[in-house]
Parts: sequence; structure tokens; C-alpha cells
Amino acid sequence: MTIDVDELAIRFTYHPPRLDQPDRYQEIRSAGLDMAAQVVAATPECREQSLAVTAIEEAVFWANAAIARRE
Repeated sequence: MTIDVDELAIRFTYHPPRLDQPDRYQEIRSAGLDMAAQVVAATPECREQSLAVTAIEEAVFWANAAIARRE
């Protein structure tokens, strides 16, 4: 993917929620919370657990960014 001025504008512009987007954002956040809670409950407190939870946070962020930026 070429990063041109238009792509930068998409990445660095506020995208107000439209239509059913807020509901879908929340569905993704809820799924992320469920998975993160499962990881914390099933694993020992350690760096790997922290990285797993961070990866879930990142997945939620990028999924919601896809909705906000690309619709």
C-alpha cells in the first residue's frame, strides 16, 4: 500500500461515528474484554500474559479503526 497524502489524511483525521458504527464498536470491545478476561483467568501473571492482553487491545483498536476509517 502506498502511503500518499490521501492515506495520511484518512489515518490522521477524526471520523465521527455514523449509523450503526457505535454498536459495532461496542460489540468488538465486549468481545475483546471477554477474551482478555479469559486470558487473565487462565494464565499466570507474567510478561506473556501482559503481552497477550496488549495484543487483544491492539486487535480491538485496529478492528474499530477499520470501521471508522474505511466505511
